[in-house]
Amino acid sequence: MLERLDTQFRDSVLNGLSQDPKTLEPKWFYDAEGSALFDQICQLPEYYPTRTEAAILQERAGEIADALDEGVVLYEPGAGSLRKARIVLDALKNPAGFVPTDISATHLHRAAESLSCDFPDLPIDPVGCDFTKHLAMPAAIDKDMPVTLFFPGSTIGNFEPRQAETLLRRFRQETGAVHLLIGVDLVKNQETLVAAYDDRAGVTAAFNLNLLKRINRELGGDFSVDRFRHIALFNERKSRIEMHLESLGDQSVGIADRRFDFVAGERIHTENSYKYSPEHFTELAANTGWGNPKFWTDTKSLFGVFLFTAAA
Repeated sequence: MLERLDTQFRDSVLNGLSQDPKTLEPKWFYDAEGSALFDQICQLPEYYPTRTEAAILQERAGEIADALDEGVVLYEPGAGSLRKARIVLDALKNPAGFVPTDISATHLHRAAESLSCDFPDLPIDPVGCDFTKHLAMPAAIDKDMPVTLFFPGSTIGNFEPRQAETLLRRFRQETGAVHLLIGVDLVKNQETLVAAYDDRAGVTAAFNLNLLKRINRELGGDFSVDRFRHIALFNERKSRIEMHLESLGDQSVGIADRRFDFVAGERIHTENSYKYSPEHFTELAANTGWGNPKFWTDTKSLFGVFLFTAAA
């Protein structure tokens, strides 16, 4: 698996930097260093999504549990630190298992070991995989057990709307899930949005620039990281935050026997984060077979948590 991911990383980087404009896929942020930096981002005062979603889950955990089957298997793609999964698992009625997956297998297994100390009787089966390609169900999970997909953090916002529809449709098909519990960042004022992705401490900048460091470490690249800077902006027309890495001068970068030229001011597009209204996201989910929504938000309507049921 690790060798296959290394090959995918190389091919993805070479393909993305060959595009005009240049791009890098955001899933590659999450090596061990990137995952640790993202955990720091989640604690920043500007970064409202994590604490707001966690508060909604904490407040509504009983309602969520009442709406789900007893003996459910919770399946979390792109699980990361598992902090929010703890809230949900603690409220569920006799959960039958927990399957967290993440592209950063080392970080995932460390988090799963910690979680197992708090839930010693719960079968926890971490899977190192790229959920954008395929979701793997461990053999230990009985196919007759009801599955609830848990997709927090507004990760769905990293995908173009059509890609998001494809992903949600595939999630349902590959897991046979009965319910989808998903976090969605809501449309709000531009100042709040940009600050969340361009914090004063520079942690998000370090997270973005770490992608270049990873290319240097793992693919033998020769990026001069200090000759790029982090950019975050709101694209109002597309209702999304964009993150970029901007070249501070004319330069040439070598990766795996290839060279890529940059002019001053040229940008590498590294991430999108789409922001939705509740109505828009409900419509998107319905297009993929997820209906009967329940919706919870905070008092400022910063973030939304949806619970959908798979259509018959």
